[in-house]
Amino acid sequence: MQRKRQLDDSDNAGLRRTRRRIRLRIRNRVGPPTVRLRPVLATGGTVLLVGGALAYTQWPVDRAYEPLAGPGHGRGMSQVGAFDSAQEGWLAERILAHYYPGATLGTVPPTTLAVRLMDQDDAVLDAYADAGARVAGRTLEPGQVAHLTPLADGGANVVVTLGCDGDVLWQTSTADPWIYPLDPNPGRPAEEHLTLCNGRAYRGSLGVATEDGAFRTVNRVDVEDYLLGVVPAEVQANWADKGAGEALRAQAVAARSYALAEQRYPYAQTCDTTDCQVYPGTEKEDPRTAAAVASTAGQVLLRDGHILRSEYSAAPDGGAPADIQTFEVGPRPADLEVARPPADPRTRAAETPSAIDVEYERIGGANSTLGTPLGPEWGLPQNAGTYRLFTNGVIIATPTLGAQVVDFTTLMELIPGTDGLDTLPTETVPTETVPSETVPTETVPSDTVPPGTVPSGGDPGGAPPVEALPRHPAGLPMPPLADPVVPADVPAPVPPPGAAPA
Repeated sequence: MQRKRQLDDSDNAGLRRTRRRIRLRIRNRVGPPTVRLRPVLATGGTVLLVGGALAYTQWPVDRAYEPLAGPGHGRGMSQVGAFDSAQEGWLAERILAHYYPGATLGTVPPTTLAVRLMDQDDAVLDAYADAGARVAGRTLEPGQVAHLTPLADGGANVVVTLGCDGDVLWQTSTADPWIYPLDPNPGRPAEEHLTLCNGRAYRGSLGVATEDGAFRTVNRVDVEDYLLGVVPAEVQANWADKGAGEALRAQAVAARSYALAEQRYPYAQTCDTTDCQVYPGTEKEDPRTAAAVASTAGQVLLRDGHILRSEYSAAPDGGAPADIQTFEVGPRPADLEVARPPADPRTRAAETPSAIDVEYERIGGANSTLGTPLGPEWGLPQNAGTYRLFTNGVIIATPTLGAQVVDFTTLMELIPGTDGLDTLPTETVPTETVPSETVPTETVPSDTVPPGTVPSGGDPGGAPPVEALPRHPAGLPMPPLADPVVPADVPAPVPPPGAAPA
């Protein structure tokens, strides 16, 4: 007659919540066909090295198999049963052998995992780190926030602001749609973690992608760092205080195997919800589950040399051993992409010069007749290219023409009107302009300045010009405007149709 273990009230409450959501993790089979399991070597519960992997093969000779507490409702390891078994003195390896009979235990090299963050679907990625970060080949200082919008070509538009809702500091487009921590090594302190403007923090890098035109956000993270967030979200860290620390170790191995066997999307291997494994970033990290992850580092379950997609659930009453032949498998450990050695964290990433920067240096930089820069690069309407204002002119860069020096009048023709369209790519350029009154020096809200504003002439003291509105996520305010010296012969812009005269 089997024994039922009485847990304290807090544990019972947690398990009841877990049981209600019984995560069966059953998927349509899209992986490789089932392979026939080779014979394994067994000696009554001993652990043997078979073909480079540890084989757990059968129960101790003094105990016949029986379910711990009933038939179970899930597939693979029952977390409730693992808790009971650990309290009875079972090691993690024995728990895994019980629930995945015939599987072997292997190791994987250091590797990273790409995780789709489902709550971020269709949203712009807004993130920062207290210590600073890197994006588009440039370094973000503490207090600066990067906003990434994915492009269809795999790149991203980047806007950097002071704080989540502050002034725009600079913007660009990049072929590398990722925000990186200053130090890419795993196990970094909290001030280096990337934090979304909604407050959730993640280890590793954050990037953007598109799927059928929809925005996606991805966390690329070392698999051991990933497990620091998953294990305490899937089971209770206080099991370590109840004599069930081995259940936490078994959970770490099962979760690592499940994640590395996944390949759900072209841009990410797995997701962060109960459809995959619950992964709330660093929110639930706990030293007790971190110890379980560290003590099993790199260990995965294998079937015929392939990583086993080791399903598990909160099946009540202990569950039952699985037929691992019905589980999908992923790559072999040797086929995983090995994490590249990280760059020296003390070395700041080299900033890639833009086409405008290259042209400016070619003509002599600050010693040229163009003078000094008046601000960062801005985007042309319809993403046709970029431009930058200087004291005596402008450099415009487009994919078809490269970088060219032009005067302010040419810039005015290109941005508000249609006269200059023959010098730009074929996208339609908006015709809106702003009235010619003096623009105040404070931040101009993005909903008050139409795309395609131009420098205005006038006061020799240097009334601030209106630069072309940068392309940026909706709702972000514009930066303070610079004070260039504008040639006196530059005409005032024409107000848009229906605007009140200046």
